[in-house]
Amino acid sequence: MEEFEIKFLEVDVPELEKKLLAIGAKKVGEYFFRRRHFDYPDLHLDKKGEWIRVRDEGEKITMAHKKISNFDQNKKDRRDVIIEEQEIVVSDFDAACKILFAAGLMEKNYIESKRIRYVKDGIEYDIDIFPKLPPYLEIEGKSIESVREAASELGFDLEKAVRYTAAQMYKDRGMNLHDYQIVTFEKFVKKTDA
Repeated sequence: MEEFEIKFLEVDVPELEKKLLAIGAKKVGEYFFRRRHFDYPDLHLDKKGEWIRVRDEGEKITMAHKKISNFDQNKKDRRDVIIEEQEIVVSDFDAACKILFAAGLMEKNYIESKRIRYVKDGIEYDIDIFPKLPPYLEIEGKSIESVREAASELGFDLEKAVRYTAAQMYKDRGMNLHDYQIVTFEKFVKKTDA
């Protein structure tokens, strides 16, 4: 299933939260996420723009297969990615990871982030904070049109919207997440250091 979402980079969190409340969005929580990304030892999922993720979201734990449906390995700028996702809720973060290891996958990396979520009329407004990245807003809904309308209601310029992953944001800052085993708010550990 395609994810209908757009992002706006480098947001002012207190100002954005005021705008969200002003349009009638309701704050539903602040979360600390931890996630592990998996692939086969030959990285054949990565070569096709795919990955497996197990994520502890605080209130629930999910396992997902994600795929960039318009993936082109030779394309340098991936700002317009279309991501398809199949996701299930699981009961245990560590047990889910053990199943993936037993199936022959390896861990690509472990990453932490924080999220502040607001909702209004079926639209999720997520303020995401990753280590060493400026906060950004992700707006997700049931259609790309509903997401664009939600962005316009907040006063965002749709020309500045991006559709790409946190990995691309790191890459824009000269950091390739594939080089890191651990990415937390306390430390970045390169794979050669792990």
